[in-house]
Formats: sequence, C-alpha cells, structure tokens
Amino acid sequence: MATHDGTWGYRDRFGDSFGRTYFRRFGPGVVSSIGVGTYLGDPTTEVDDKYHDALVSALDNGVNLVDTAINYRCQRSERVVGRALRESSAARDEVVVATKGGFLPFDGSRPENPGRYVQERFVDTGLVDPDDLAHGSHCIAPGFLDDQLDRSLDNLDLDTIDLYYVHNPETQLAVRSRETVYDQLEAAFELLEERRTAGDIGAYGVATWNAFRVPANHEQYLSLPEVVARAKRAAERVGNDEVGLKAIQLPFNVVMADAFTVKSQTSDDGNDDGADDGDGPTSALEYAHEQGLSVFTSASIAQGDLAARLPEDVAAKLAGDSTVQRAINFARSAPGVTAALVGMGQKEHVAENVAAGTFDPLGAKAFDAVFE
Repeated sequence: MATHDGTWGYRDRFGDSFGRTYFRRFGPGVVSSIGVGTYLGDPTTEVDDKYHDALVSALDNGVNLVDTAINYRCQRSERVVGRALRESSAARDEVVVATKGGFLPFDGSRPENPGRYVQERFVDTGLVDPDDLAHGSHCIAPGFLDDQLDRSLDNLDLDTIDLYYVHNPETQLAVRSRETVYDQLEAAFELLEERRTAGDIGAYGVATWNAFRVPANHEQYLSLPEVVARAKRAAERVGNDEVGLKAIQLPFNVVMADAFTVKSQTSDDGNDDGADDGDGPTSALEYAHEQGLSVFTSASIAQGDLAARLPEDVAAKLAGDSTVQRAINFARSAPGVTAALVGMGQKEHVAENVAAGTFDPLGAKAFDAVFE
C-alpha cells in the first residue's frame, strides 16, 4: 500500500520538476495533484495496451495517483492498472490506487443479453438481492461490496487498495427514500471499517456524480454532513477510534463548478447534533475542507470537451501552454481539491497532461475572482 516513506520518496524524486503545491497531503503521505483516470474506452485488448503504456508513462514521470472502478471497461481497467503497476519504475508503496464498487460489472466484454447476465451471475447466485438493486445495475449492500472488493484486489493484484469508494450511491434514490439510502451507506461503511481494520483498504470514500453538488431539493441530493455522521457511527460500531472516511470524488471543471458555487451543505457546530453553526449552508468543497476530507475531481476536462476551448475570461487567468493544461489547472486550483483526475488512455496525452503540473495553480483569491 502507499506509505509515508514511499510517497514522500516519490515526491523527492520528482518534486523539483513541478510547480508549487503539485504534491499534496493524502493519507499517510502525499499524492500528485494530477491523477490518471481510466473510465473511457472500449473493452478491447487494443485499448488495454494503450492504457498500459499511458499508465506506465505517467507513473514513471511524476504521477502517483491512479483512479479506476471495477465496472470500468468490464473490469479491464482494473486489470490493466495492476499490470502497469507491476511494470512501471514506481514502487507499490509510492503509488495511491483508488477504485470503486457499486455498479454490477461485466467481465471482459459486454454480454449480448445484459439482463440475463445480471440474473445469472448476481441474482441467481444469491450475491445480490433483487430488492437491493436500482436500475437493475446498482447495489451497495454490504455483502455485494464485500465480494466486489475481493474481486478488485484480485484484478489489481494487490494486497491493499489505498482508497475504496462507494460508487454513485445517489443511484439508489431512484427506488428508495433518502433516509434509506443513508442507512444503506452506514451499513456499507461498517463493512469498509471492518475491511480497513483487516488491512484490505487504507481508507474509503464516496464517489458521486450529482449527490454533493446539486441543491438540497434535487432528487439526487445527498447531505455530506449526514454521510460524515453515518461514517462516524459505523466506525464507533466497529470499535475504530479513527473514522476511515477520508475522501469524496465529484465532477469539477470550468463548466461544472457546482461543487464550489452551490451552497447546499449545512455545516454543523462541532457538537455532532446536526445543528447549523449559524453561518448558513456551504459548498461541498468548503464542507469537505472543514471536515478534513480530501476531494478528488472527476471530469476535470469534461471528458475531453474542454480540450479545445475554455471561456476566454477564465483562460486568461490560468497558467499553461495549452487549453488542456489550463483546464486541468482550473480543477486543481479550487480550494480544498487534492487532485484533478484526467483520463489518459493514450501515451501521447500523458506528457501534455502531466506538464500542467509544472505551472503553479491559482491562489485562493485569484480563484475566487473567477466567479466575481
């Protein structure tokens, strides 16, 4: 697993090549503020090979953060991450590896009949109770996540996953109440606290698309303070003094800045009673910072849409030699952000993306000025 000495040693090898605050604290050590995402691409050997070369190049040149999920590319993304870790120059204890569980994954390729596949592989085997499913493809029941975590460890060929996310829990809101989803999360957290105690994961988090960045009246809204409270309860029930919830993941970029601009999270007063502290609601980024949670941004270049053009007034404030670099630097400049995740499915893109880190991010006042 990633360690203090390993990640700081990695920083010592590469830190002088990058700008201010390129490496940031996470867990026991530090992590690069640009990470490799592995979501996009067809589930083919050709795409596997391109990802492999891109991952090795990134790990060999100053990126020690890799993000994946068991359902990405029918489990192929996890498997190619494991291969790249073995074949790069980076030692295992230098690299932070994050993955996710929640969506029912296919295996290697998309089946001709997805519904039948789910029925035969997950429901008929007893791994998933149909009552726990949302949209026929999503489940966060403890027994299912327990199995998925084991599968991810096998796919990645690792003894420990540094950060394990519950993946898009807001999906469950389509079929059950918000309070029930909080109960589901608490049960999932209890399992993950147990797996953390066993040494299978270093920490856990919640990876979302809408949940924490939408207004409180949105149908997919989840309260981050309530999620934090449920994690505290889960840790107490397991007997862990330290809560294992250490991170959230959400989309953030120039055109999707809701995590900074939408103030839908009610801060508490530190008494664990859920009462407002008198300052009114805050944004997801601000609340996460108050709670000491790391924030990892997905869709940092809007899955490529920001590669060609940024709003001129924003681009003028950002450092970088290209539009892509400026877009990446916007995401990692946001107050409270630990790292911006960028899809790097081709080696040719790695050099440009990583070079974004040679430029200093915006300071807090300069970032605020973008929204004035």
